[in-house]
Amino acid sequence: MLRYWRSGEGLTLAALLCVALMLFVFPLGLLVRVGLSGDEGLSLAPVIEALDSRAVPRALWNSLESSLLSAVLALLGGTTAALVLGLTDIRWKGAFTFLLLVPMMIPPHVTAIAWAQALGPSSPLLKTLGLAPEIGTTHPLYSREGVIFLLGIQHAPLVFLVVLAALRSLPREMSDAARVAGAGPGRLLARIILPLLAPTLVAGFALAFVSALGNFGIPALLGIPARYTTLPVLIWQRLASFGPSVLSDVAAIAALVAVIAIAAVLAQMWLARRSRNALIGPPQAPLSIALGPARPVVELSMAMVVLGTLVLPLTALFATALVTTYGVPLTAETLTVKNFAEVLFRQSVTARAFLNSTLIAGIAAITIALLCTLLARYMVAREPGTRRLGAGMATLAEITYAIPGLVISIAFILAFIKPLPLLNLSIYNTLTIILLAYLCAFFSIALKPVSAAYLQLDPTLDEAARVAGAGFGTRMRRITAPLIAPAAASGAILVFLTAYNEVTVSALLWSSGNETIGTTIFNYEDGGYTTLAAAMSAVTVVATVLLMIALDRLGRVAPRGVVPWRL
Repeated sequence: MLRYWRSGEGLTLAALLCVALMLFVFPLGLLVRVGLSGDEGLSLAPVIEALDSRAVPRALWNSLESSLLSAVLALLGGTTAALVLGLTDIRWKGAFTFLLLVPMMIPPHVTAIAWAQALGPSSPLLKTLGLAPEIGTTHPLYSREGVIFLLGIQHAPLVFLVVLAALRSLPREMSDAARVAGAGPGRLLARIILPLLAPTLVAGFALAFVSALGNFGIPALLGIPARYTTLPVLIWQRLASFGPSVLSDVAAIAALVAVIAIAAVLAQMWLARRSRNALIGPPQAPLSIALGPARPVVELSMAMVVLGTLVLPLTALFATALVTTYGVPLTAETLTVKNFAEVLFRQSVTARAFLNSTLIAGIAAITIALLCTLLARYMVAREPGTRRLGAGMATLAEITYAIPGLVISIAFILAFIKPLPLLNLSIYNTLTIILLAYLCAFFSIALKPVSAAYLQLDPTLDEAARVAGAGFGTRMRRITAPLIAPAAASGAILVFLTAYNEVTVSALLWSSGNETIGTTIFNYEDGGYTTLAAAMSAVTVVATVLLMIALDRLGRVAPRGVVPWRL
């Protein structure tokens, strides 16, 4: 045991435990203690008291309603697209898969802005086409249905990704036997494919539900004008109006959101175990059902889906960014690039936001990739105790990913609103607290590809180096790190993509001088500077797509399954 600690491996594990305590256990435990503290210790009294008000039950119902209905919409849309791309002989599968996943990487508040500018009476795109509704007409998306619709559009790619991965890992024996017996595509789907996919469909629904429950951007931009308030928006409104003085009350609401999210994940795990089917045989090449004469129709339908969910809103977004004033048609006279020049070169707040987001997203991505590489080493350790400890930390990271970002923000405000003990240093209202919240919220994003890559490593390499006298640091530097580097790089890019544009985590943590891209875009739109919000959103969309292309190129040398759309 002494040699274990002297080798550096034990010290590394101790450091990871300290990180887990600081990032996960302490802030979230404090949130539970503050949010559920009654007169006689931990109790549900604060939550019950919060539910006695009129606003909280209504926001709770709106959250559950929008999350459930949008999850159903996402499940139907995502599953249908996955079945078409995963089971048929449709052409251009790679391009369709990439384009269908782009909306998932675009921040929800940018999605809301783009769709609002695509369909409203002031839409420059619709005015240019002569299709804009009359001025004064109620915007169709500023409604309960609009919030549900856009939440479904935003999270359908999540379901699509999960189902597509499951389709490509299913053994083909039963499907081939059914086809030999004369079963048509419909019967094959109903009797074989969908029953086998039941656990995956449950997981996809739960993922869409939890993601919608914690979504802030779409309900804030579309729900507030329609007076359709969800719990994350209610938390933001109360803290924005009253400041830290309402932290204890808000903590109870945040704890309620966290409990609902965790309960949904646990229910999904239970249902998945109940509906699990035992499979034999290794995964094989996916089915390729011939569509025959229907193939051009199906391909056209997929192209229309991409056109409607991606091209239309982004075209409207860029059209708004290129006009002098929101509400005028895009013509040669109104065409301008001044909005881009304003947000890129003249506005100090936008330049600062781009710098801040690039800095903290980059640091978070590199730090998380390094921590995940070290943690994965213990998740597959040969010692049972060490492996259980590593798996426990990984499970903790997975749970925090299910907790909405706004709840994590409340937890970190509670944890760090006071100066740090001994150091007498406050990180509240600084970029540091946003960075720590990013590390907590996005840790599991990078852990999955790194863990998958670790499982593919031959353990004899590490054992041979150990026998040869190489220490822990040498083995990590000379053997493990080079082999894991592609997966770690892919995980880092995924974290950077997620953190670079997010608004949910930083909505409550930013302050003057510490703005992020997401909060600046949201504030522009909320303040009525629509063309500037569109220009800044357009820049982030371009940056996101370029990073996704870089990730796609990296996926050519990364282990299988590291890049989501290169399965």
